[in-house]
This record gives sequence, C-alpha cells and structure tokens, in this order.
Amino acid sequence: MSLFKITSMINNNPKKQKKSILAAHRIDVFLIIFILILMISPLIFNLFMKTESGNKQVNLFISERFGELLGAELTEALLQEFNGKNPGIFVHHIKTESAENNSSSPVPSTDAPARFFRQNRNSPVLPPSPDILIFDEGEFSVLAAAGKLAEFYCEFEETTQLAIPLVSFMNMLFYNIEILAAAGFNHPPKTRDEFLAYSRAVSRRNFPGVSGTTLSLNPEDRQALSRDFFSWILASGGNFWPAEDNSPASFNNHISASDITFFGALYREVQAQGISLFETTSEKRIKDFAQGKIAMMIASTSAIPYLREQMGDAAFGVTTIPVSGTGGKYNISLSSIYAGISSETETLMRFLEFLEERSVLFCTELKAVPGLVSNLIPGDYVRDDPFYLKAWDIFEASRIVEGFSGKPNAEEYETVFMEELQNFFEGKQTAAQTAAVIQRRWDEIYNEYE
Repeated sequence: MSLFKITSMINNNPKKQKKSILAAHRIDVFLIIFILILMISPLIFNLFMKTESGNKQVNLFISERFGELLGAELTEALLQEFNGKNPGIFVHHIKTESAENNSSSPVPSTDAPARFFRQNRNSPVLPPSPDILIFDEGEFSVLAAAGKLAEFYCEFEETTQLAIPLVSFMNMLFYNIEILAAAGFNHPPKTRDEFLAYSRAVSRRNFPGVSGTTLSLNPEDRQALSRDFFSWILASGGNFWPAEDNSPASFNNHISASDITFFGALYREVQAQGISLFETTSEKRIKDFAQGKIAMMIASTSAIPYLREQMGDAAFGVTTIPVSGTGGKYNISLSSIYAGISSETETLMRFLEFLEERSVLFCTELKAVPGLVSNLIPGDYVRDDPFYLKAWDIFEASRIVEGFSGKPNAEEYETVFMEELQNFFEGKQTAAQTAAVIQRRWDEIYNEYE
C-alpha cells in the first residue's frame, strides 16, 4: 500500500475530527472559567460590599450640653479631631437657635456640614435624639430614670455602668472677704452656728443690696438639693450610702432631726433677706456673688475660674463647709460632667473612649478640682497656683462618699426629700416628723423595687 493511501486512511474525515477536538476544547475552557467565577465571586462580592460600606457615612449626634458644659471652642476642636481621625463617621453637635434668635420656640439646628442638612432644611421633623449625651450631676438621675442611658461594660472596673465621669468637682463654701470684714469677721465661719451668725450680722449691718447667704430649691436647678442641703449633711460626717446594697442609709441613724432644724433656720434667714427659695438658680447666685451681692454661698469649684476673672484673687476665698460640731469626719461627694450613650454599639463606644482619653485636657481647660478621679494627681494648674492648691488641700483632707447620681431610683429618693423638706418649711410638720416621714417613704421605695 502506498504511503498516500495510508495517510488517506488515517485522515479519513478531517473536518469532523477537527470539529470534535474544538468542541471538547471549548467545553474544557468553559468549565475552567465557570469554576474560576465560582471561586472568585465571593471575593468580588465582599470587596463590593466593603466599598459600599466604606462609602456610607455614619452620622452620630451629640447633645447640646457638650458645648455648654465643656465650652464651644473645645467642643468644636474635639469634634474636628475625631471626625478627621475616623473617616466614615461624622459626629454632629445638636444645638438650638434660641440663644441666637431669641425665639420663644427654639428651632433645632446643628453645626454639622450644610450638605447633610440641606435636604431637611424645611422639614418639620426635629433632629434625631442624641446618640452621645453629655450631662452634669443634676441631670444624671433624670436621664437614668427616663431610660435614656444605655448600660455598657467598663473593663477597668469590670462592671456595667451608665456613664463615665469626664471631669469632677466638689462643693465648698465661698465667702466675700471684704463683706465679712466690714461685718466684723476676719475669718470664714467654721460651724453652722457661726455661719448663721455671720449671715445675720451682714443683714443687720444693712449693706445696700447685700445678702448674708442664699439658698435654692428651684426645680430648674437640678443640683440645688445636693449642693444646698446634702453637702451640709456630708460635711458633718453624714453618708447616704455606707452599705453596698443600693439602699440609702437609715435617715434617723445618719441624718438626725437636728439637720432638718438647721435647714429651717437657714430657710428663715434667707427669707428674711428677701430671697425666693424657689426662684434662685445656680447661675444667678454666682453672678450675684461676683457682683458683691452675696456674702457667703455653697458652690462648686467649677465656679472658681469665673469668679477669679470677675473679682480677682483677693476679693473672695474658699474653705470647708461649716460643720455641726459633732466631730464627724468631713465628707464630700463629687459632682461630675458625664458622657453616656443611647445604645451600646462599637461606633458609640469608640467616641466614648475618645472622650475618656481626653479627661486630662478637660481638667486643664476647666481648672477642675479635684479633676480626674481615676488618677488623683493634681495637674500643673493646681501645683503652680496657690488658689487651686488651697482647694486641693481641702480635697485631700476630705473623705469621698457617694452621692445619689447613678444610684437605682435616685430621682425618687431625692423627690421625697425635697417634698418633705418643703412641707417642713411651710410649717406642716416638725423636724422630727419630717425625718421620720422621709425614712418611711425611702423604705417604701426600696422595698418596692427590692
């Protein structure tokens, strides 16, 4: 057989054979491509989702009190810092325009970029509730009772809590040196009896427009009760929470009717001076003190920078709150500026940690005494300034006890105290009866929730 014929036999049908080879090759390629698509499609999907997520801005809102309590300039600087370091998260400061337009119906607004609010400019819908809440001691119990604060876990204390203190202060006696000297006193009062005597002496001297002291139970002054009443009890050794069972101490054991009696004398004194107990606020009394209209008052150390600026260092002094003379340990409770969150999320916790890390900055800016409770080392502004150093020395000699803020049912306990104290002032019950009624109602509150 010729070579030609053999070749012809091998390539019997070249067109069909070629098509078969190509078809098999196409199937193999298709299978390979299909398998590759199945393998890489999850990666592509995840990458797409991350890109979409990265492009989506998370907007958080912080309460108006941030600027009021920590200062507008500091607030703006902190928000710019956080927003710059956390792309994709933007924290907005909720504000009202009432201070700007003097409107009786404040229009909610914010200092956030216009691009975010432009679409809602004419909307009647109010801005969202704050995700991050900045508040002081007086608001703590109210927010907690209203369920506005979410619990979160604190690794440092290994427990859950409703808020973190950013910076802390204590209450002290502030006195006008010149007024007391003109009334015949060259040192501040050390006891309750001396305090009343000093106040009456100022009144008898008939200084035009000057009151010996002041007192407040204004509902708008949320720290009035702890400042103007509880601080006197603590100074003489009182302690509302000596146990760890979240029940207030027995009123008759730790706070006697003599405390109520003193409050009655204090109330009559300020009444005689024409002071309205239920109208005076903390802001007004501090301004009046700066203007020389009040000789003595209990106030927070947070007022020191303002009073030094307005009066100068030589015009006033600070000292311990006068005691009852029973010899008890001088106690104080601290009032703080707090930060809390509406829900425990990773993003909100990140901002909360951001604020906590800047507590030293808050102490320095506000000249806070004692300042940062978790690290009781005085800042340079304390060590280098005789005025703040004196306040610090008083703090170090004092025993810190717990106040009502953050305690279960704190608002109810405080309301009971205020209601019964008012009944006493109105002559509806004696001091002993007032102490007994407060104890009975406190026990009812505790037993109801126990």
